[in-house]
Amino acid sequence: MSHDHASDAPIELAAPPPPLTTRLLAEGIGSAFLIIAVIGSGIMAETLSPDDVGLQLFENAAATAGALAALIIMFATVSGAHFNPAVTLVDRLLGDMSTRDAGAYVGAQLVGGCVGAMLTNLMFSEQTGRSVVFLSEKQRDGGAQLLSEVIATIGLLLVIHGAARSGKPHVVGVAVGVWIGGAYFFTSSTSFANPMVSVARTLSDTFAGIDPASAPGFIAMQIIGALVAFALIPTLFRRN
Repeated sequence: MSHDHASDAPIELAAPPPPLTTRLLAEGIGSAFLIIAVIGSGIMAETLSPDDVGLQLFENAAATAGALAALIIMFATVSGAHFNPAVTLVDRLLGDMSTRDAGAYVGAQLVGGCVGAMLTNLMFSEQTGRSVVFLSEKQRDGGAQLLSEVIATIGLLLVIHGAARSGKPHVVGVAVGVWIGGAYFFTSSTSFANPMVSVARTLSDTFAGIDPASAPGFIAMQIIGALVAFALIPTLFRRN
């Protein structure tokens, strides 16, 4: 009499998500490191290549892309590695998280990003001659840059959900890093695509900075981009 060993195999249950406090810590730390990569590499690029803006942008983009991919791989199984209120907003609208958790995520991202900006300013205080906070005076205005933020944000969210819903969540980190690294060059705004980044980058008057007066327009366009992506995702990608 044959015996079906498959029927004796244990049923694997999905592990419960980490506690909210753990997820918020991951979002805060990840957001801080992301901003450290963005602003720090911008300052270093200005120092190393003072007369070549194209090379400065390449150095800034490469460091950001690499750090972002690593951070997503690091924290994906902890918090989902959002580090971006636009990503959190779409997850909330899709019903993948509660309003309470989404609000807490955004708060942790903003706090982490601002702390990251201040730590970066301290790390490079000898090069810049500035202290913990010095507001950026780098204006980023105009319809072309605002349109760029809509496009960059839509693309970012489609990359995330396209990879995750095709059964390839392990490639999300690399895919997002590649998208953002490329978008530094193919958008006129250098692709912020992240309201947290738009806020944190106001705190450093360096290569990667943005004037506080320019930030609200960027954030509004990023939210519009997120809403467009939310409308497209269920049509383009079935859940796997």
